[in-house]
Amino acid sequence: MSPKDEQGYLILAVNTAETDYVTCAVKLAQSLRRFHQHCKICLLTDKPVQLSEFDYVEILPRGDLGGFHNDWQCWLASPFHETIKLEADMLITSPIDHWWHLLRHRDIVISTGCRDFYDNTSQSRFYRRAHDSNSLPDVYNAVTYWRISETAQEFWRWVRIIFQEWKNIRGVLKFPDQDASTDLVYAMAADCVGRDKVIMPFASYPRIVHMKRHVVPIQGTDWTQELVWENLDDQLRIQTMAQWGCVHYHIKDWLIREQQ
Repeated sequence: MSPKDEQGYLILAVNTAETDYVTCAVKLAQSLRRFHQHCKICLLTDKPVQLSEFDYVEILPRGDLGGFHNDWQCWLASPFHETIKLEADMLITSPIDHWWHLLRHRDIVISTGCRDFYDNTSQSRFYRRAHDSNSLPDVYNAVTYWRISETAQEFWRWVRIIFQEWKNIRGVLKFPDQDASTDLVYAMAADCVGRDKVIMPFASYPRIVHMKRHVVPIQGTDWTQELVWENLDDQLRIQTMAQWGCVHYHIKDWLIREQQ
């Protein structure tokens, strides 16, 4: 691994028949640039593209393995010595460059917990049954930091192994996902490496705003149809509340529909 740059943000985006993840990644990169004009951003995808929003476009070194199974390739593909990986279906709604100073307390950090749009720490465990039943850490891969190090290499090795061996591994878990989910795989890898090495639950950030139904909560499945929101050039408001940090908007075509 030979880094091309000191630090930057990595966005993994591979389009599927249902979802245009690359467009989501473009929107995320644009939101990053509003607050950090000169930051470095890399798109990791399966096909060569030319997009001005990105300083680097890297191709999955092992090819498209399908869905979440591509995730471990972020370690191989990142062009940065220090990387913050962001999930594609998010927006940056305030400056986040101060995160670098906090996250350097560890070789690798996975964000812990999430917030609702009122900035309350979510108490919902609806999506965390497997985590809780198996005493796994409450991690969210949506924001993950690492620098080139033995600890990070070991973590990503476990991520790869767990994804590849999921059919066998799921048999020892309580209430396992049918298909391996990234959050659950990260939680298991964190325990393999030592959770104290890869999480900082005492930190107030990064902690994403999660717009899934049982976190918000809403009656249906699409918050964009139930809540009042304003997406301005440099500010996102939901129910009049200005958002900060990372907002995981979850409804993948929201920003595409907004432009139509």
